Amino acid sequence: MPESKSRKKPAAAPPAAKASSAPKPNPVWYKPVMFGLMIIGLLWIIVFYISQGAYPVPALGGGNILVGFGIAIVGFLMTTRWR
Repeated sequence: MPESKSRKKPAAAPPAAKASSAPKPNPVWYKPVMFGLMIIGLLWIIVFYISQGAYPVPALGGGNILVGFGIAIVGFLMTTRWR
């Protein structure tokens, strides 16, 4: 009878190499800050419209809209890094 040849299996990648490519989870504070910025930006704009420009910062005038949108956009940009 012919001799049976033993077949070697190819070496698998070590588990540590696979785990290092996975993204790390966000810190606990990330999600509340993200949603908080979105809500604060929205409230800034709502207060500006309801108070007819008297609040939150009267000296900014229409710039309050930019401030509110800026705060909210920072929160929305944080969603791109949320894991």
